[in-house]
Amino acid sequence: MNNRKIFNHFILFIFIAAALACSDKIYKARDRGGISIKAEPTINPIFKRLEVNPYLRLEIDIPEGTEAITFQQFKGSIETAGLQDIAKLELYQGDDQQELSKNKLLGSTIPSTNQFSITLGTTLTPGKHSLWLSVTLKDNADIDHQLRIRADQLTNASGLIYKVAQHQISSRYLGIALRKPNDENVHTYRIPGMITTDKGTLISVYDIRYDNDKDLPGNIDVGMSRSTDGGKTWDTMKNIMDMGGPADNSGSGDPSILFDPVTKTIWVSALWSKGNRSIAGSGPGLSPEETGQFLVTSSKDDGLTWTKPYSITNQVKNPEWRLFFPGPGNGIAMADGKIVFPAQYWDAAKMPHSTLIYSDDHGKSWKAGLGAKSNTTEAQLVETNPGTLMLNMRDNRGGFRSVATTKDMGQSWIEHATSYSALPDPVCMASLIKVNVKFKRVSKDVLFFSNLNISTPPRAHTTIKASLDLGESWQPVNLLHLDERKSYGYSVLTKIDDQTLGLLYEGIRTLLFVKIPVKDIIK
Repeated sequence: MNNRKIFNHFILFIFIAAALACSDKIYKARDRGGISIKAEPTINPIFKRLEVNPYLRLEIDIPEGTEAITFQQFKGSIETAGLQDIAKLELYQGDDQQELSKNKLLGSTIPSTNQFSITLGTTLTPGKHSLWLSVTLKDNADIDHQLRIRADQLTNASGLIYKVAQHQISSRYLGIALRKPNDENVHTYRIPGMITTDKGTLISVYDIRYDNDKDLPGNIDVGMSRSTDGGKTWDTMKNIMDMGGPADNSGSGDPSILFDPVTKTIWVSALWSKGNRSIAGSGPGLSPEETGQFLVTSSKDDGLTWTKPYSITNQVKNPEWRLFFPGPGNGIAMADGKIVFPAQYWDAAKMPHSTLIYSDDHGKSWKAGLGAKSNTTEAQLVETNPGTLMLNMRDNRGGFRSVATTKDMGQSWIEHATSYSALPDPVCMASLIKVNVKFKRVSKDVLFFSNLNISTPPRAHTTIKASLDLGESWQPVNLLHLDERKSYGYSVLTKIDDQTLGLLYEGIRTLLFVKIPVKDIIK
């Protein structure tokens, strides 16, 4: 063997020896001592204007009888161009995903490259532990982007490396907290409605609950936010329904919104409770002193200015009913030009019924339908075919949504085949829209439905579904599980463009906006 071959074998020996030495310091996901470290992605978008957004959970299992481990460093990788959107990354320890900020903060970093590390210095005793990676976005983060982050390894005080078991790495939507607690000194924002005008402007409406998160009666007004860039940025909030209070406990809320494409008018309806004239305090009659009022306001300049709210109660309410008020959520414009709001009335026996109101003269006058089903309240509606309306109802019996159709503007109703069987619901508001979208290079009318995809409380699992046959069926494949966390549960959908939907939904005292590609729902 010549000297060159001897030298090459020597170098190879040194390399193998070094590799073996290094491998002795790298533990796999479950290796020496039976220690297990795996990462599980959370299911939720990442929102601007929120300090804490859970991204993944590290589950660390240290068997009983082994020594405590002091971890000094966590390393991960950002696998998208989303680095430019991230303000900081944090690692928390605790069991509460719902409110990570109440957990123990272990460390943070401002990443400058796609490979990042967080210095820890935390000791974990035998048992199971949860560490949570949280993302804070920059104020100028682009919500059209998505984010992919991978957990790679933990290193202990002796320099031993523990590899994290590879988890399913999925991209996260970025969004914006449109309204959050204490914005404008308001305690809670709730009850979203949202439409898109002919100019592509997004108009959202909601309850401004100044003092607490309780329903009417109370110190509540209707707020409006407006976006001209597809939801990336929003104008300053406007108060468009202020009916007095708080001294006499008067307020207005539960808004619903629609756009009339013929007159280019935006209509918003809401309930006005003068004093205690909400569900519990209303009675027969028509006056504000007797019963809650069905209010409307409108805008003819794309949401820049609004008319003074006025009551249409005497046009739509049977005086024997105790209360009549909106959906809430969205209304629609029909193919023949009628504009329609979902509604509900509480009869003389205090039994609620979902129904509708409509105008065949573009808001000059209004008429009401009859109840579609007893013990139903908040509803949404679509025109499946010209002249046929489908009403999708919150059913107080619990378990599922109820569905009925009408061909005579609510004077008679037929229970639909999917009623109380196809769409699980924990007794909450939901959203239903019909839009023409493009997928697989084909344009098609599709029904999209958002709600909490569970049959029993607590309210959680915000989900969007699609029906490709106008509500005759809802195939499980056409479903997007968007947010697994508990929430107040209300949501509203709108079309942004042929390939994108917008969703505004409630967190806890917050209103969260996110854009969803149609291709992520229709599989």
